[in-house]
Amino acid sequence: MSDNDYSLASIGDLSEDEIFDLLRKWRESNERKSREINKIWTCRPDVVIENRPNEKYLIYEQIILATLDCNNSLGAIMVINTLDKQFPRSLRVMRYKAMVLESDGRYEDALQVLDEIIKVDETNAPARKRRVAVMKAQGLIGDAIKELVDYLKKYSADMEAWQELSELYLQIGEYSRAVYCVEELLLHQPHSHLLHQRVADIRYTMGGVENLELAKSYYCQALKLNANNMRALLGLILVTNNLLGHYKPTGCSKRKEAWKLSRWAQSEVTKKQREMRGADDNALTNMMLSLSISE
Repeated sequence: MSDNDYSLASIGDLSEDEIFDLLRKWRESNERKSREINKIWTCRPDVVIENRPNEKYLIYEQIILATLDCNNSLGAIMVINTLDKQFPRSLRVMRYKAMVLESDGRYEDALQVLDEIIKVDETNAPARKRRVAVMKAQGLIGDAIKELVDYLKKYSADMEAWQELSELYLQIGEYSRAVYCVEELLLHQPHSHLLHQRVADIRYTMGGVENLELAKSYYCQALKLNANNMRALLGLILVTNNLLGHYKPTGCSKRKEAWKLSRWAQSEVTKKQREMRGADDNALTNMMLSLSISE
């Protein structure tokens, strides 16, 4: 039986061994499956987690995250109380308590618990990142940015933190700082076409000839890494059309280059449309092509 079959089947029809196998598969494949796990916890009291001593704590963590995702704070508290009895004053368990407080909207209490964790262990990266999440939930984007910047001074190789910081900067319109964060990510993943595309998107949004030229280069690199990146193709059409409007009609080599790239991108989009005809609705792509400049 496949994972999809399991998710569609009634939880009550699965044996205890099948449930534990399913939980293990979801852990190994990094699938959240919150609704299914929450249902297992609430509807199958006959499943005894203590019978699996080698993985019971991993299962407990799965249940805590799933119940919080499903707004089942009481279910999470039950598991946390069980862990608290076995590991009193555990920093990991304290972090779970802070997550419950955050889920209930008690942000100040959550921050207080996280501060206690950091006071005991200044190198506790998950607690510091949780503080950023709490501030973001409160709408304190400026404070969240400041906290995340301080965090990255200590953990500069944390790619998730750089990505989150770029998103926060985009929320407040700090495009130059956002693009700096994505460029930091590119240092770690120079062959990621999505990151090149991301830089190009931000540069295009910033506007101006210099940024448009950079956006063009990044879109081209994204397509060099993945020729099937349709968003990069459409972005290239937009950026080259904008550049054509900035350069003089005659005697400009950069305009000729932008024109050739624009025509090439349009032909590639048309070609891919023919290949996928009937599979998707191409209304958006057709609209984009209708905006193209022709001479």
